[in-house]
Order: sequence, then structure tokens, then C-alpha cells
Amino acid sequence: MPTISVIIPAYNAEKTIQETIESVLNQTFQDFELIIINDGSTDKTLEIISNLSDSRIKVFSFPNSGAQKSRNRGISLATGEYLSFIDADDLWTPDKLEMQLKALKNNPEAGVAYSWTDYIDESGQRLPGGQYFKITNHVYERLLLGDFIGSGSNPLIRKEAFLAVGTFDESLVGGQDWEMWIRLASKYQFTVVKRPQILYRQSAHSWSVNLERQEKGYNQVIEKSLANAPEPIQKLRKQILANRYKFLTFDALESSVNRKHSLMAARFLWIAVKNQPKLLANPVIWIVIIKIFIGTLFPPELGSFFINFIKRGKKNNE
Repeated sequence: MPTISVIIPAYNAEKTIQETIESVLNQTFQDFELIIINDGSTDKTLEIISNLSDSRIKVFSFPNSGAQKSRNRGISLATGEYLSFIDADDLWTPDKLEMQLKALKNNPEAGVAYSWTDYIDESGQRLPGGQYFKITNHVYERLLLGDFIGSGSNPLIRKEAFLAVGTFDESLVGGQDWEMWIRLASKYQFTVVKRPQILYRQSAHSWSVNLERQEKGYNQVIEKSLANAPEPIQKLRKQILANRYKFLTFDALESSVNRKHSLMAARFLWIAVKNQPKLLANPVIWIVIIKIFIGTLFPPELGSFFINFIKRGKKNNE
């Protein structure tokens, strides 16, 4: 029986699936099984997987049902003591499993180990930014305030923890990862590997660019998570909403400078400020308001020019 079960849900991932699989097979820790759930792909995904020869690879094909159903199918097929997931377009550094497993063994009270995240573009080139949090132990309240794990491709989780809290909620339209981490944090401690080991691919075709779906999913997660939460946690509702809508605002403005996204960002920011008025004391929020103003009033090309001009001026003054 392998120590770790790695699960990849794959749907029409012919452009990236081989590189993703190779990043798993090239791990310094080798005692794992790789369960690939082919979620009704209609491109060459299955053909590419079939051409890879490794006894640890186990492929299962099902009609298209979505990533969360595929993850849950993978969990039911897993035989390892630990579980980890990776999306079919993300990558791991070679020491990811080794270091996370070591972190869990060194922290027997922890049910989840996560690492830092770097971003890559569609061609695999590193992008600015990343997620480098150091939050550990009892993280339930902190996770409600924001998903510092960052993606479903990140953590290594004890299988017994999954059995205790249940599988991914397939009824949610978004935020399923965040909701799972919240459930795990309500019962288990978290530990962290303080190095970037997850390469999270930013794609124009990713579901995460669908802001309306994100918004609906996050609200579902908040309502579900607070429904039976202790009273002190219930009191955090406005702060949780403000944080989520603040980051939705950033996401709306990150994708492109145009009227549609700027108006959406304006609505998100209004909800954030309504729930937490003190956000207006943050200078960053006023920069966001200027960006929204430019994106709403000017054509995309001119708006991008103004935004880049502001960024250059800010950089020159740093």
C-alpha cells in the first residue's frame, strides 16, 4: 500500500497534463500512487496519459461530471495514508511531497500541511506575486477570513481527516476548496512548509476568471460555514464578507481594464466597504477606486495606458 495517493482530475487538459504528471513522477518522495480521473475528456488527454509508462499511474474514465466529483471519485479509489490533489494544469516542485510529509510527521496533531505558492502563466513562466503565509496550528478563524491555502493543488492531508469531515461538497458552484479547508480546520491543526512548492497556473480560460460564479460560490461557502458555527465566529460575518468582496474587487481589476470589469469591481468594492467601512482608511483602496474610475470612463486602450503610467510613477518613487 502506498504512503500517499495523488489525485488528478483531468478534463480536456491535453496542453498541460503531461507536464503536470511529470512534476508528480519526478518527486523526491516516490512511495505514492497517481490516480488520474479522466472526466469525459474529448481531446487527446487520455491518449497522452496512456502513452506514459509508470506502474504507479492508475487511470479511470467517467462521463464529464466536474472537478469536485472527480476528486471525490479519486478519494474513494485511494489506498494511501495521505492524500494530495493537483489540477491538470498546475505543477509541483520536486520536493513538495517529501517536505509536506515531513511536516506532518513532525506535527502529529496536524491534519493538513500546506506550502507557499508561486504563479505561472500559460507557457509556464513565473509571474509576479504569490502566497507566502506562515499561519499554523488552529487556523479555523483565520481561514474563514480568507483562503490562505490558495488552491486545491496545495495541501497534503491525512486520509483519516477526510474520513472525519467528509468529501468535497459537489453542490457548491465555487469555493469548494476553501469550504473543504474550513471544515478540516474546524477539527484539525495545520502546518506549513515555508517554501514555494506549488506553481499555480493563471489562465484566461480558468474558471476562476468567472467572477459571477466566484461570487455565488463564496457566498454559498460563507452561509454554509456560518450556519452552525459558534457565536463568536458568527460575529465575524461582516468581516468575512468584506474580505471576500475586497479580493473579488482585486480579481475583477486584475483581468483587464475595461468598463464591464470596472463596474463589477465597483459593485464588489461597495459591498466590501458597506460591511467594513474602515477599508476606506487604506490607501490601497483609494488606488483601486482611481483604477475603477479610469476603467469605467475610458476605452480599454486608454485606460491601460493610464494604469501603466500610474504604476511606473509609483515604481519610480519607491
